[in-house]
Amino acid sequence: MAQQYKFVFTTEEAASEGVTDHKKLPKLIEKARNLAKAPIKVGAVGLASSGRVYLGANVEFEGLSPSYSIHAEQFLIANLALNLDPKLTHLAVSNNGTVFHEPCYRCTHFLQEMTNAPQIEILIKNENDEDGSFKSLESHMPDNFGPESILPAEPSLLLVECDNRLALFNQDLYPLLKLVALQAAKKSYAPHSKCPSGVALVCEGKVYRGWYIETVAYNISLGPVQAALVDFMARGEGKGFDKITRAVLVEKKDAKVRQEDTARTLLEKIAAPNCDFKVFHCYEQLEYNTWIVVKK
Repeated sequence: MAQQYKFVFTTEEAASEGVTDHKKLPKLIEKARNLAKAPIKVGAVGLASSGRVYLGANVEFEGLSPSYSIHAEQFLIANLALNLDPKLTHLAVSNNGTVFHEPCYRCTHFLQEMTNAPQIEILIKNENDEDGSFKSLESHMPDNFGPESILPAEPSLLLVECDNRLALFNQDLYPLLKLVALQAAKKSYAPHSKCPSGVALVCEGKVYRGWYIETVAYNISLGPVQAALVDFMARGEGKGFDKITRAVLVEKKDAKVRQEDTARTLLEKIAAPNCDFKVFHCYEQLEYNTWIVVKK
């Protein structure tokens, strides 16, 4: 069952699936699409600079607006972030396994948060093409508004790991879950709003975590619960969201971009009926963030 729900492939594992270079990424697209949780199944396959191959799949939540959903490209990027892989180099996205297209507007914003975004190669292929061709993201949207236009430094979603230097106000209830959620919040990528947050989920005794991943356009950022659900799907071996019984959110008390309401709404819709959801507040220990370059 673990192989059926596999979202990360080592170089050797990818080669065993026929993916020996970036041109072969489509060989894994059906595996990615089969992992989707949506009526129209979209899959994404990406090659990282480490040589590992990542899968992404779209996730929709019945009864909730599309703003709660996770696009396949977002899933893949969160997957890289959770695994601290430093750079995405090639990407293939398809909703039918034969036609490969450019990322949507929402996902293009996510890709633009990476320092090497202009150089990321996207597979473009129609039904009549045998192999298709890779084109740079820069050629897709050469004049698009991105984070470099408003940020003085050069933080990146994948090239650096953020230490938001957060601490909890209280250390009593749920010490383990609070610490997991706090550590997630410390890794949160929120250079635009300065409102990091993290989530810890519990299913059958196993803990999953995720953190807020922000874009320059706040309304298309990925919430911490959604990011934690990426971890849940990647490591949960096919378990349903309705098996999630506990959840903890850690965020700043005075955050301008708050996650509590959207997190509660999403968990009430998908988690176990008696899911215990708690929110704890944190504060910054220093007035500035430290960005640590991850070398891999």
